[in-house]
Amino acid sequence: MDKSIYTAEYQRLCALLRELRHEAGLTQVQVAERLGEPQSFVSKYEAGERRLDVVELHQIGAALGTTIVAILQRLWPES
Repeated sequence: MDKSIYTAEYQRLCALLRELRHEAGLTQVQVAERLGEPQSFVSKYEAGERRLDVVELHQIGAALGTTIVAILQRLWPES
C-alpha cells in the first residue's frame, strides 16, 4: 500500500473538500476561522500538502455544514 499523500485517492479527497467548500459558499479564510486555524491550514490540505487525520476531517466536515459520513459517501459512492 502506498503511504504517500500524493496518491490519486488522496487527491480526490482534497478536490472533494475544495468542492464542498465552494458548494457551501465559503472562502478558505471563513473555513479557517470556523476551525480556529490559519488560512494556510485550509490551503495546505486542499492542495494535498498536509495529510488530515480522522478528527480533523470530522471538524472540517462540521465547518462545511456536512458530516464525515457524507464526505466518505461522496468519496466512495459505491461502498
